[in-house]
Amino acid sequence: MAFDGKLLSGIGVMAAVVEAGTFVRAAETLGLTQSGVSRAVARLEQRVGVRLFDRTARAVSLTTEGRRFYEEVSPLLTGIEDAAAAAAVRGHLRVNADAAFGHNVLAPRIGEFLARYPELTMELVVRDRIGDLVAEGLDMAVRFGEPEPSSLICRQIGRSRVLTCASPEYVARRGRPKHPRELARGGHECILVRNTWTGRHFEWEFHKGSEVVPVDVQGRLMVNDSGSLISAMLSGHGVGQPFEFSVRELLDSGRLVQLLPAWSDERYPVHVYHRSREFPAAKVRAFIDFLLTLTDAGPGDAGSGGSRPAARPPGRRP
Repeated sequence: MAFDGKLLSGIGVMAAVVEAGTFVRAAETLGLTQSGVSRAVARLEQRVGVRLFDRTARAVSLTTEGRRFYEEVSPLLTGIEDAAAAAAVRGHLRVNADAAFGHNVLAPRIGEFLARYPELTMELVVRDRIGDLVAEGLDMAVRFGEPEPSSLICRQIGRSRVLTCASPEYVARRGRPKHPRELARGGHECILVRNTWTGRHFEWEFHKGSEVVPVDVQGRLMVNDSGSLISAMLSGHGVGQPFEFSVRELLDSGRLVQLLPAWSDERYPVHVYHRSREFPAAKVRAFIDFLLTLTDAGPGDAGSGGSRPAARPPGRRP
């Protein structure tokens, strides 16, 4: 049997009408006239031999036969769309990510993305600055913190809580602080994380609802990446403030202990940066969709979307 392109087109129009609820809104979505949508539906009804819609002046609804037909063909349409998208995602994708996100979120799950797109190869570049994506041939970057000063397109894709943690051995030796201020001025050994913008360590804050308590912590060890921070905490050296996603398994297994859980309402954003505003490459769009599944974020852009220069160096966290 020859492939019937008009049948497939008619099914697509039918799906648009079901989703829009009226012929008028479906026409707007498809870029057609209302009469054009009506004719396409009529041709499809003639082709399949059943009436698909009950039409009123205000809306349209599926008939019993139409609903049965739609339930059968809808998964097929989704499969065709997925196959078309996968076929377009090919080539080589270069992604720049900071250490926290690259090591703890992307690297453990990147195989899922590559398995979905067999014609795509990928390079993950982990470092603490975005750099020049164009000059370095990078397609996109993923960073924690407030948007960095850049002409790139910036989109928030998720947030992570900031937790205060230590090893059980450290807690047995030094005890549990009951208030954030007990960590100040040498009350506990704190592991500091270097801010590459200032050369100093990132400041510590504790959030409980609308209450924010800054604490001037001290420590003899400063690190510049999340892996070193976690290793130092596991060794029992001191107290650290990692992102929740970085240590969730360690907390669940008991290798780390959360301190001051009532003061863990601070959430830190993660953004993706890319170059093209209107039509990013299919491989870039596919990777952004994948990132959204990792961060459980919605489809909307942060703020108004588009490029946004930061008013100050990014964030308090690595």
